[in-house]
Amino acid sequence: MRVLLVEDDAALAQGIRMALRGEGYTLDWVADGLAAEHALGCERFDLVLLDLGLPRLDGLELLRRLRSQPEGNVPVLVLTSRDAKADRIQGLDAGADDYLVKPCDLDELKARIRALIRRSCGRAQPLLEHAGISLDPASQAVRYQGAEVTMTPMEYQLLHQLLLRPGAVITRERLSNALYGWQEAASGNTLEVLIHNLRKKLDSGLIRTVRGVGYLLERQP
Repeated sequence: MRVLLVEDDAALAQGIRMALRGEGYTLDWVADGLAAEHALGCERFDLVLLDLGLPRLDGLELLRRLRSQPEGNVPVLVLTSRDAKADRIQGLDAGADDYLVKPCDLDELKARIRALIRRSCGRAQPLLEHAGISLDPASQAVRYQGAEVTMTPMEYQLLHQLLLRPGAVITRERLSNALYGWQEAASGNTLEVLIHNLRKKLDSGLIRTVRGVGYLLERQP
């Protein structure tokens, strides 16, 4: 899952980045509102963590501009030190999906992120289950046919992406962006290697290659 963090406090941003990377998220960071607006206009993210007191463009104005766009429906969790009730109301009315006051508990932040992503995908249940696979985003545990499956962080992230949209083709570009973001560059066959590993650990016929486009998780293995 790819998260955009919009935060002008570098130390706080680094702490959040380390915490979320440990949970299997790919996190990209920008430090001002205009940079965030550019990033959101050019690339796709699964969730935005948004501070309000930003240089160059205030977080509330950024949020209003985002929600005015046809494709501006990405989940937004406001993460700010503005703790007055009027601020919370203003943030939610501007289009935020959730509002959390800094400093916050990291476990609560992670739980709220999981809930927002779950709802954005139209799911009520925490577990992702499909064709004998069970993935728990909270514990990052994966089971297949009831048996626990050990996975690397990248394999877990890739399976998570595929399980969110079974039966839908997910492009190579989208998968690569979700796995690597801006911080790392994938080598030429990295994605193919990860897909190969998932097929070995799960079911060889479960993930189908759509030549020249990407991959899909079959509805029926």
